[in-house]
Amino acid sequence: ESVLVYLDRSGGLQKLTEDCKRFNPQQTEAVYRFRIRVNPTDILEMDPVLGDCVLHDPLSATVLFQSVCFLAIRTLSLIEKIHTESQVNVILNFTHLPPFPEYTLDLCSFPRVYGPMRPVSMEGLVTAMTRVTKYTQGARFLCINDDCPCSAFHHIRVHAPGATESATVRNNFSCMMCSSQLKEDVKFRVLGKQLVELIHIKALDVLRGHQQSSLRYQSVTLFLRELCNSMRIGQFYRVLGIPARVHQWPNITWSVEANSVQPWEPECHKVSGSFQELLKATASSPWMFSAIVAHCFGLDVAPPGLYNTLKLSLLLSLVQTRTDAIDTFYNLDLLVATTDMLILDLMTYSLSLAWRGVRHQASGEIFASLSRDEHGAGTANIHAGSALLATGGICMLGDLGYYKKDRLDSIQSLESHTVSVFIPGKKYGEDADQQLSFPVHCSFWALTDTTRRSGRTDCAVLGTAEMGSVPLQLADAFGLVIQCRDRVGEEALLAQTVHTLQQAVQPGKPQYPSNWEFTAQDYQEFQLIAHAQSLQVELTPAAEKIIHGYYMASRRVRTQSQGVNMSVASIKLISLAEAHCKLCLRTCVLEEDAVIAVLLCENSVTLKHASALILPPDAVFPCDLGDVDSLHRRDATLDELHQNILRFIYTYAPGADAYIAEE
Repeated sequence: ESVLVYLDRSGGLQKLTEDCKRFNPQQTEAVYRFRIRVNPTDILEMDPVLGDCVLHDPLSATVLFQSVCFLAIRTLSLIEKIHTESQVNVILNFTHLPPFPEYTLDLCSFPRVYGPMRPVSMEGLVTAMTRVTKYTQGARFLCINDDCPCSAFHHIRVHAPGATESATVRNNFSCMMCSSQLKEDVKFRVLGKQLVELIHIKALDVLRGHQQSSLRYQSVTLFLRELCNSMRIGQFYRVLGIPARVHQWPNITWSVEANSVQPWEPECHKVSGSFQELLKATASSPWMFSAIVAHCFGLDVAPPGLYNTLKLSLLLSLVQTRTDAIDTFYNLDLLVATTDMLILDLMTYSLSLAWRGVRHQASGEIFASLSRDEHGAGTANIHAGSALLATGGICMLGDLGYYKKDRLDSIQSLESHTVSVFIPGKKYGEDADQQLSFPVHCSFWALTDTTRRSGRTDCAVLGTAEMGSVPLQLADAFGLVIQCRDRVGEEALLAQTVHTLQQAVQPGKPQYPSNWEFTAQDYQEFQLIAHAQSLQVELTPAAEKIIHGYYMASRRVRTQSQGVNMSVASIKLISLAEAHCKLCLRTCVLEEDAVIAVLLCENSVTLKHASALILPPDAVFPCDLGDVDSLHRRDATLDELHQNILRFIYTYAPGADAYIAEE
């Protein structure tokens, strides 16, 4: 009675009526499946006994709902061809679970003893999945004895959580009335299954390369039956499911039958008070806030003022990468050309600030690998490589000099941000070969050591910088190339030496007292970066004109004078402008944001192709930042460069005189 009252109040009976209309009355089904949304809170308020049954004995609760649905179908004559209760397959779909520890499964410490089969909630990262494979969810059997009533009346077997396929379909079932053998009516099989590997979110610490203990993280296998194709590799999900243990001698398999799947994203943090005070103090300038943030960034690795352009570029890539990224055009891929291996430490430090960062090993798989499923399906299990595991984050490739040529070629193809996986059908029990495509939604960071000579003969050509062992075609695949020049003089070397020694002797002590002092937590705990990532920004007409004009002018100059065809992917002006706007915690992309984007892009492109727009080597940071006066000098220099950019656009961009005044 309580089940009937709940279905009536919650609209379940109305939905049952609508679901019945979708079945073809001329076609007989072995099993009629119905998904019923169950709100545990509403049931507990209405009938605590029924609520307890739903939460702690879902199989018994399913039988109750099955009986009520069968009676409703028969009483209301919704489906004439349903004769037995076994033909009604009810699946209870939980809307949520009570927010108590008893209903939460920590993937780091799942139970080691046999427990009740009841729903639990878990969160994790998808690391591998199979294709949708043939698996029997329900089947109909007939007695082979013609004199037995069951030769016309059928037995129905439906999969239940924790059961193997052999419990649903096999050839030695016997009739309950005459003990004769049952024969399956194969026309009425219901098929479909997908396996997914889910791992705890803390495994990301291992992927970043910061694992300090000997602990290992083990994935949990999810069975998706009615929820096939509801999950993607490399994404986070909150899953409600029923743990099940299957004993197939001599092994015991522990897995989870997924009941509900929802995408899951991290909570957004507020910006720390120190950054908010800095934002107020620099409100008069559109460039000062980002300059100070970059200047004071990474003090655990390098003293302030060293490699400011690289620090700013790393921060821009971090804030522009989104966990819910759909359009990969707005990711920022970085290639750093340097002779100083300290840069690798700085990039590793920056990787720790990403919500999801994966440090790829040159010997590992960057895209995806295949193995045979170990749960009896025999199909191909697709394991995510570093690029797919870094979805919505950063994949750090490290020094490209350690990669073989075939790996470099595959990285070069990443300009399309799509990876294809070929599955040979004969090897994995399928009739035909199959090729699957997965989107690559992450930004790539890489480094090339310029002391390794590439053997090219064009290194002396104007506008062509030495890229080490990396070919220019591969460098073009990255949205931004940063050249970190050698540090000059003993003073810089002494500053780095003193910084390293002080970090070792007095870790955590502020070494550079100033008005701009930020703790590592201000950056690390996702406060600034997570808040900047969440901002929705919009291009202003002035910024759009600068970006469009520079792109058209630069493309025209280089195409005419050098025959270089600049692709849209190689010049991510909009992405850089939006990233600088976010880093400054604004929601409107100003003309000044576009200027920073042009300067970074022009310095990047000039490393590979000559330029008609003459800029200093470190145009974004033309002077050292030690005090407020130096910030004002930088603003004045950027204003002059802004005017140079406008003259360049006015001179070379077609039709620029329509939106840029000569004066």
